[in-house]
Amino acid sequence: MSQLHSLEGKVVLIAGGAKNLGGLIARDLAQHGAKAVAIHYNSAATRADAEATVAAVQAAGAQAVALQADLSTAAAMEKLFADAVAAVGRPDIAINTVGKVLKKPLLEISEAEYDAMSAVNAKTAFFFLKEAGRHLNDHGKICTLVTSLLGAFTPFYSAYAGTKAPVEHFTRAAAKEFGARGISVTAVGPGPMDTPFFYGQEQADAVAYHQSAAALSAFSKTGLTDIQDVVPFIRHLVSDGWWVTGQTLLINGGYTTK
Repeated sequence: MSQLHSLEGKVVLIAGGAKNLGGLIARDLAQHGAKAVAIHYNSAATRADAEATVAAVQAAGAQAVALQADLSTAAAMEKLFADAVAAVGRPDIAINTVGKVLKKPLLEISEAEYDAMSAVNAKTAFFFLKEAGRHLNDHGKICTLVTSLLGAFTPFYSAYAGTKAPVEHFTRAAAKEFGARGISVTAVGPGPMDTPFFYGQEQADAVAYHQSAAALSAFSKTGLTDIQDVVPFIRHLVSDGWWVTGQTLLINGGYTTK
């Protein structure tokens, strides 16, 4: 790995970095040499998780700060990046793990529910990319979490997958527009992950299906995507995997493909 794309000395901002996949990414990048990690969390409900992740990052030898924000407005996103720069410096790596899931028949989804899904999954992603493009150092890396449902033909997830789908287009455009500065831009779509984010939406029969749906399900301890199997791919994309840009990678053990 060249020094240009090494994680050593890099400043990282993670939206949704308090727990689950975001928290594990924060810990992992600190353990692999990141100098500082700004950890965003949404509300008081996840403050304790954010503080625990800050402590873990500091224990790994990196600087860390927790920043609270509801990122559903452009102004809030602008403030998050400004606060991160003030606290730890201009980021070299920006990772957005923020998402909201809804499993419901299309005919039952209200306008308010659709608007909430769009605000978190599409609008937040768009303005995260915009502010990352403004604030990242040259040769930076941007990665957004989407979903493997973008490669699925399935009912009940119209609002979730549908409001994640625009991120693929945002990613391609940003990769072209930021490429002259050496910035790579990617999206990662995990399969159903063994986290509360998944179990909160599913009934027992659906859980059982998803636990056996991937080609490699038999070799996963839960049958689902383990967040520990996703993190190395993200680490690669934001370091020596910089030559991959404008792409959406489905990391799911053979759950879906495009």
